[in-house]
Amino acid sequence: MDLSQVTLTQMRYAVAVEEARSFRRAAEKSHVSQSGLSMQIQKLEELLGVLLFDRSRKPVMVTDAGALALTQMRLVLRETERLAQVVAAHGEPSGLYRLGVIPTLAASVLPLFLRALVERYPQIELTVEELKTEEIVARLQSDTLDAGIAATPLEVPGLKETPLGYEKLYAYLAPADPLLKKKSVTGEELQRRELWLMPEGHCFRTQVLWLCERPPAAQPRIHFESGSFETLVRLVDDGLGATVLPALVVDTLDGARHQRTRPIRRPVPVREIGLVTARTQLRRKVNEALAALVRERLREALGPKPRRAEVLPPT
Repeated sequence: MDLSQVTLTQMRYAVAVEEARSFRRAAEKSHVSQSGLSMQIQKLEELLGVLLFDRSRKPVMVTDAGALALTQMRLVLRETERLAQVVAAHGEPSGLYRLGVIPTLAASVLPLFLRALVERYPQIELTVEELKTEEIVARLQSDTLDAGIAATPLEVPGLKETPLGYEKLYAYLAPADPLLKKKSVTGEELQRRELWLMPEGHCFRTQVLWLCERPPAAQPRIHFESGSFETLVRLVDDGLGATVLPALVVDTLDGARHQRTRPIRRPVPVREIGLVTARTQLRRKVNEALAALVRERLREALGPKPRRAEVLPPT
């Protein structure tokens, strides 16, 4: 078998089809015509002497032989990318960088640093995805993500965590809630309210349950969950219970809404925002540049870590 004519482009196209399960979507993702992509994959199959895909199935299915070949192609492509990163590691931060951000941080943290990162380091080709914590961990372990911004500590073997900032949590109360007469509230007081939460799978949900000392398996008052802080705020605005909001979300509330937030005593509950990485040496330059910038912007927005702060566990 002569593989001298096999190209990286052909392998990238094949992997794209495997991921998309469609030649059309793979072509769109690869910014090439469908006929061009199909022709290159057909040539690849001829060079390898195996059929990679069963084109008669919808969606397109990978053959048994194709699955083995595609696994090896991913390794080849990954090592090729690694070569570029090894060279880039000795210069200015540059190259493709894949970043995952958990949903409860994406809307509030990304705007703090994204534009500055692109302007300060124009050689970085940044791809950002909104992913849940377990997805970030899995993608880091499979080497399909360079870093994640998440609530830490996660303490996953093989992953490095770099703390970036500490975000206070606040109670958000309904307009007529008697707790508004107080300057601060406790988790126990919130526990007696109809407490609106994020859905299963969001680490912020786990942190709120921990804060309010409510067992995850015992939630008789909870009948609705939303992945949007704005939805939770509107429910409380209508006089329905209470919720817990992170400081960066509280900062976006208008005056009337802001007056219905209260600090929480436990002592001060915070969530740690951290950068999670796996291949620390390979992407060291970009990791360090990103961590420094995000830490700088979070300190401007949140201030230093509060005294007597309690970091809530994300899992």
